[in-house]
Amino acid sequence: MAIVDIQEYLKLIPAVNRSPQRAVWLTYDDEADTLYVNYKKPNLATDSEMTDDDIIVRYEGETVIGFTVLHASKRMKATA
Repeated sequence: MAIVDIQEYLKLIPAVNRSPQRAVWLTYDDEADTLYVNYKKPNLATDSEMTDDDIIVRYEGETVIGFTVLHASKRMKATA
């Protein structure tokens, strides 16, 4: 059986509780070094905007339905 650090995942609970749909889907693309965070499935964005720190916020109408974090591994090292 693989050992999983459950405590790290438990730290996500407050963020999930504050999310718009009380559900969060996370996907990390190692090759692109990109983290995708979605609050809605399917995720059909009608608009998006890039922040100054390389995060793409995706909207459906006026509602944020997710965001994309570019250069994710560099951020993990900075926050670890």
